[in-house]
Amino acid sequence: MSSTPALAVLLPVKAFAEAKVRLSPALDPHARARLARAMAATVVQASKPHDLYVVCDDDEVAGWATDLGAEVLWRPGLGLNGAVTDGVDALDRLGFDRVVVVHADLPHIVELDAVLGGDGITLVPDRRDDGTNVVVVPADSGFRFAYGPGSFTRHAAEAERLGHVPSIVRDDRLSWDVDVPDDLRTPAWADPGIT
Repeated sequence: MSSTPALAVLLPVKAFAEAKVRLSPALDPHARARLARAMAATVVQASKPHDLYVVCDDDEVAGWATDLGAEVLWRPGLGLNGAVTDGVDALDRLGFDRVVVVHADLPHIVELDAVLGGDGITLVPDRRDDGTNVVVVPADSGFRFAYGPGSFTRHAAEAERLGHVPSIVRDDRLSWDVDVPDDLRTPAWADPGIT
């Protein structure tokens, strides 16, 4: 009799007031904070029914995450890569076999099913094949996260360093992140009025 590996979702969330600065030509600080919070809530909803952990270093984000039923991994001063790496290590120690690291700026995400198959490393690049919106790793893999411009190439190389041929998932809803003003438009495939 086989058991299903325990899976957790890890959501790194930056302070809402500091998020999405590159959108400043289109949105004022209050609107950017509101958008960041709304997108993160969309990702929380899409993560159900899986165990969800929010890694952060901001009191407002921690309270928000707790109110939504997520566990909080408090990781101050580590930066994104350090916080995610430390978060995955913590989830390994808690007994999870696999971790889905999903970013908080995916406004069209509905579910995570597209990335849950397999037991190796799965990468979802952004639609420009530059960043990495979702990374799925064995919790004990020792995967070195390297977010920032060009992270998709670095993460694919890291998977190979660990002896994995990464599974690359190209999914419209998971690949559409919001970094620059042009990302704020709604693609035709995401318009609920279009079938």
